[in-house]
Amino acid sequence: MATEQNPSNRQIWEGTFGASRIREDDYSTMSGIPLEPVYGPDDGEFPGQYPYTRGPHASMYRSKLWTMRMFAGFGTAEDTNWRFKEILKAGGTGLSTAFDMPTLLGLDSDDPMSLGEVGRCGVAVDSLADMEDLYSGIDLGDITTSMTINSPAAPIFAMFVAQAEKAGVPRAALGGTLQNDILKEYQAQKEFVFPPRQSMRLVRDTIQFTAAEMPRWNSISISGYHTREAGSTAAEELAFTLANGFAYVELALQAGLPIDAFAPRLSFFFNAHIDFFEEIAKLRAARRIWARWMKERYSAKTAKSMQLRFHTQTAGVSLTAQQPEINIVRTAIEAMAGVLGGTQSLHTNSMDEALALPTEKAARIALRTQQIIAHETNVTHVADPLGGSYFVEELTDEMERQAEEIFAKLDEFGRGSILEGCIQGIDENWFQGRLADSAYELERKFNTGERIIVGVSDFTDGNDDNLEILQITNEDEQRQRKRLNEVKQDRDAEAVEKVLAKLAAEASDPEVNLMPTLVEASHAYATLGEMMGTMAGVFGRHVEVPTI
Repeated sequence: MATEQNPSNRQIWEGTFGASRIREDDYSTMSGIPLEPVYGPDDGEFPGQYPYTRGPHASMYRSKLWTMRMFAGFGTAEDTNWRFKEILKAGGTGLSTAFDMPTLLGLDSDDPMSLGEVGRCGVAVDSLADMEDLYSGIDLGDITTSMTINSPAAPIFAMFVAQAEKAGVPRAALGGTLQNDILKEYQAQKEFVFPPRQSMRLVRDTIQFTAAEMPRWNSISISGYHTREAGSTAAEELAFTLANGFAYVELALQAGLPIDAFAPRLSFFFNAHIDFFEEIAKLRAARRIWARWMKERYSAKTAKSMQLRFHTQTAGVSLTAQQPEINIVRTAIEAMAGVLGGTQSLHTNSMDEALALPTEKAARIALRTQQIIAHETNVTHVADPLGGSYFVEELTDEMERQAEEIFAKLDEFGRGSILEGCIQGIDENWFQGRLADSAYELERKFNTGERIIVGVSDFTDGNDDNLEILQITNEDEQRQRKRLNEVKQDRDAEAVEKVLAKLAAEASDPEVNLMPTLVEASHAYATLGEMMGTMAGVFGRHVEVPTI
């Protein structure tokens, strides 16, 4: 029997839960059956307790629902600003910015390589002027913002900081997330510009900058989403993502930052795929592994450093162009897995995203899917409601076991360093080979009929149905190029030349943090392509060498 000197885990949890703010007074089923905030044996693990398998907070969604952060971006900054405002009007509680391919590759809209791609798969951002338009009329001190950007993360982030400053919002008040996960670009998504070590220097700079000046900002969103979309298994997504997280931890430690000064501002981004229970187990295992490694390997002392927090997005690769309306069902199941797995924010894909960027109607349905889960199903009433399930607990253990096998391999590659192991794995195409093998095996099962895709391999009635989709035109591209030309004509060309020369000089010194100068260049309306080109002149450009 527990005593005051030796309280049970439940008693400890009760103390923490009792101090939490609770959203509502009544938590019961539709039939009126009262629901406890958590279930489990007195001596078991509870939410908010190390290693946080059951969730990072004692009260979980009873205190605060996840952030409904819808991913949006198309055409010009003005176009996307309108969509942002529609999302907020419809009940979205956070913003997430999708950039077009030229921006993701650090190119200006007037670059010859950008022809035909401007604004097609996200919003075009060339300079501070676009960033000002993008968030015009939105209080950045009141809403958190996520930006899915990697190789050009530092200059895009600098533009974001500069436009907030011009709007009167201090850096310390800004809350949000910068994806900034360059390792997974070499491993899976392939939107890299600079060589790995030079890219990691920029990641280091952003970590240092935010740790010193932006306490509400997550310096990296370490992303497994793109690994999964490239064909990984759930266990590989889990392992590659956390390994990259450990690599960034080691990078920051090498730069002299104390672990507890930056670790609480690292966040993660996972895929919620269609295998319902496997996805839930993956997310539970992620929290457990992160907590243990942060405590045992990296000597973190504070709970916040050990509490893994993550965003979840439903699986784009699971969507079908055939019978796109049934993608609503897929998205709902995947979103439910993210919620039952304990996500802190969630994006639900729209039904038409296998065909084009989402229409306003499709995006609204996707947001309504989250709102139905949050307000009609009662799954938010109980923390970790599947905890204790023999099946879910076994799957969680198996996810952890497979992930640890991969960590051991990377440790071997790096001779005791996960950071060096990740870089070595990239150089030797080890990650790429694993992804290719896993993607091939899944495709083989689809082609042989071992796995069914509704509407594609079976149940194909209705495949002739048509759906209205969003069209991005060449006129949108011309508008963006005209805007860029006006910026170049109106700015102080001498000031731009001077700050770019300063950037080149500082880039040559690996000890200098480039963020302050990138912010200065943004204020001068230097373009993304100019800043990236200046750094490429010093860093060089990465070319992947395939191995056979």
